Amino acid sequence: MTRRHDLDALRVIAFALLILYHVAMLYVAEWDWHLKSPYLAEWLQWPMLAMNRWRMALLFLISGLAVGLCRPERAPGGFAWGRTRRVLLPLLFGMAAIVPVQAYCQGVSNGLVEPGFGAFLWRYLQISTWPEGAFDGWEAGITWNHLWYLAYLWVYCLLLALLLPLLGSSRGRRWQAWVGGLRGWRLWLPALPLVLYMLVLLPRFEASNDLTSDWFQHAQFFTVFLLGYAMARADGLWAELLRQRYRLLALAVALTAIYVPALLLIDFESEPLLIAARTVRGLLVWTVLLAILAWAKALLDRPFRWLPYATEAVLPWYMLHQSLTVLLAYWLLPLALGPVLEPLLVLGGTVAGCLLLHEYLIRRNRWLRPLFGLKPLPARDDEAAVLRATA
Repeated sequence: MTRRHDLDALRVIAFALLILYHVAMLYVAEWDWHLKSPYLAEWLQWPMLAMNRWRMALLFLISGLAVGLCRPERAPGGFAWGRTRRVLLPLLFGMAAIVPVQAYCQGVSNGLVEPGFGAFLWRYLQISTWPEGAFDGWEAGITWNHLWYLAYLWVYCLLLALLLPLLGSSRGRRWQAWVGGLRGWRLWLPALPLVLYMLVLLPRFEASNDLTSDWFQHAQFFTVFLLGYAMARADGLWAELLRQRYRLLALAVALTAIYVPALLLIDFESEPLLIAARTVRGLLVWTVLLAILAWAKALLDRPFRWLPYATEAVLPWYMLHQSLTVLLAYWLLPLALGPVLEPLLVLGGTVAGCLLLHEYLIRRNRWLRPLFGLKPLPARDDEAAVLRATA
């Protein structure tokens, strides 16, 4: 597999932004979340909305790029099994051992779950029934909350494994060559299906993260996942992105400057305005994704010393962060610490908790590593093996 340092670094940065985004969900006014602080800020809607429209599409695009670089067509069965082991197993473990913390804190805060985490966990693991609105996902009795990305990624990887014969056919190779041959204004042609999804699917299928009926998000995310797969080894396309990076950045900023104020300040009751806004949104998503890839290639394609460690830490931190954020908020909100100290403690505690649990518990333990999607240790001496692997 070809090592693309820019994609590794971009993945780290994207997940770091996700942690910041979820902490900010505590404080953004008028947006529902598991818990909400009394210190709400309307101004947070501006940066949060700007990031919201492309943040998850970026993660699925990076995932598709990573899959394309590892050449799954060489061993489709091995690829499917490897992704099951590295994605599905952490998802199931996270649903059983990490996400329940969020459900418990939310349920107790809502007054619909009795205090006592042990009793709650025992009932939760039995996939029991809960009072209506007890926590996000109460209807199913068990939830994956922020780990929905892993569920979607696993399904997309299996679908890709099934599609590999088609992608390897003459028609499939022509499509991949077409993607790799995008130049100039044609760079925006993949935005057309995204615009179509915004116009046709978005009005009918709101984002739900429930896998079985989330057709708008599936269409968008699986499309960018497949595009990432096709773009991964297209050297000419990457050279074109580098050449166009200033134009891409300018257009991304311009579209954001049009879309975000319009959505927050204009009443979109008329159909023509809604169509215009959704069209701009589709163009915005693809333009921002291209701009991010172009500037990551320009600035991040080098072997930073921190990158191997951070690359390994991404999945454990992702799995842990939101439960830590919700737990810290559950403890801190009743203390009324103020609009500065409280968010600093929530953010700092989330980062510190991820760091300490990953460094001193997860990465050094051969039994926990696979549960967090990490490769097995290469030697019996756990700590020495970790040091050798990341030196």
